[in-house]
Amino acid sequence: MLQIHLHPRWQFSDDASPPLDASRLLALLAAIAHSGSIAQAARDNDLSYRHAWGLVQQAERLLGQPLLERGRGRGSRLTEAGERLVWSDARIAARLQPLMASLASELAGELGRLAPEALPPARLHASHGFAVATLHEQLQHRGLAVDIRYRNSLEAVAALANGECELAGFHVPLGRFERAAAQRYREWLHQSEHALVHLAVRTQGLFVAAGNPLGVRGLGDLARPELRFVNRPVGSGTRVLTDLLLADLGLEPERVNGYRTTELTHAAVAAFVASGMADVGLGVQTAAHRFGLHFIPLLKERYFFAVHHRHLNGPRLQAILQVLQAPAFRAQVAALKGYDASQTGRVLGVDEALGA
Repeated sequence: MLQIHLHPRWQFSDDASPPLDASRLLALLAAIAHSGSIAQAARDNDLSYRHAWGLVQQAERLLGQPLLERGRGRGSRLTEAGERLVWSDARIAARLQPLMASLASELAGELGRLAPEALPPARLHASHGFAVATLHEQLQHRGLAVDIRYRNSLEAVAALANGECELAGFHVPLGRFERAAAQRYREWLHQSEHALVHLAVRTQGLFVAAGNPLGVRGLGDLARPELRFVNRPVGSGTRVLTDLLLADLGLEPERVNGYRTTELTHAAVAAFVASGMADVGLGVQTAAHRFGLHFIPLLKERYFFAVHHRHLNGPRLQAILQVLQAPAFRAQVAALKGYDASQTGRVLGVDEALGA
């Protein structure tokens, strides 16, 4: 199966110099931040020490400010400008990854349809998540085509009802908010027409800076005017959850500093907080772990794929279901921080999963 990968690329330029492809520079700076040594960072990126210094110096000339602080016997550390570059790259990657994956999948599907008698790939519309991305990687590894579109949970389920996809990914919290959240999807999901395939249980909570320097204890702290919050867009399952949690606390959204500031994915929210642009975000534990943030768990939720009965036993969906139920895939999901894969691949009725 044809696989296409798209990646953003930075360039620095001015009127007097040719453009600098900054991709290797950004990887080098990130490695320096990790190791504290430009020599080690150069080795990690397969660069000579001289080449690494040349990249840094060329970028410093173009930007007009230093990116590294040098000290004899103290190694190398990034300046504020260097740190901003690294975190900007992380935020851009987190924001664009779902879009790039969707566009690459769309292009691969268009080219694949040119093959004679090609079976159209299954269409998966889903709220972005780490287990979904892991499934996509596993399907590609096995040569199974899938046309993936990342969109919010409500859009995904509506797309299934409108015949725009065969699988729709969405998530519902466990516990006291389960019924209220599930009702958002019952307009499109019906016991007589659909089944739900269990993907994973995952932990949602608050992201704050490492060490929790501002002493955040729970969502109620968002009433503190000095705390800057970063939210998820309207229609996303996590935005639904945030609004339910705030309503339960009696905390009006207008009182939350940053309520209308949004990022598209859990990873983008984590990158936003890690870069210092916000103090608090809400998302899955995996994202906090990957960006080195302190995590305050709030609740668990189930992630499902909704599918129409008429597609469930077809060859394309059965192939995907076999991957979901394979021990190797379950092990991959279980390895994600904050994920439980004990029910991964189980097929449920809508009423059984969401309540009658």
